[in-house]
Amino acid sequence: MKIINQNIHIDGIDKKILRALMEDARTPILEIARQVGISGAAIHQRLRKLEKSELISGSKFIINPKVLGYTTMAFVGVFLEKAVSNPEVVKQLKKIPEVIECHYTTGNWSILIKILCKDNSHLMHLLNGKIQSISGVSRTETFISLDQQIDRQIKI
Repeated sequence: MKIINQNIHIDGIDKKILRALMEDARTPILEIARQVGISGAAIHQRLRKLEKSELISGSKFIINPKVLGYTTMAFVGVFLEKAVSNPEVVKQLKKIPEVIECHYTTGNWSILIKILCKDNSHLMHLLNGKIQSISGVSRTETFISLDQQIDRQIKI
């Protein structure tokens, strides 16, 4: 792997390692080593370099929110009274556990958030009682996701 001008160049072996781990992050290193045809130590070394380059930013288990009763996903465009309110509004949004993503955006909204709720009543409670009551928020625009049809990472 070479890093040139902040651009990361990965070779075919790095790609095979990354693809295997993206498919299942719990794949044993020795199994990947057998598939790729290099030693487990070489896999570890390459992974350390990929982490150091920040191409890999971690690994995680993914919880299925529906199993926990969170069946409603919504995207909420947040309009701010003033752009300077952004840091404080984001600070308050971080306190709401149902807010799972927050993006500073261009366009009509200042902020776009993704939230998970148990149902529409829960969504209404979050919007009226928590999100719209944040100082600096002028109003919101909500889109309920009926079904997530694509969920993937960038192709390696």
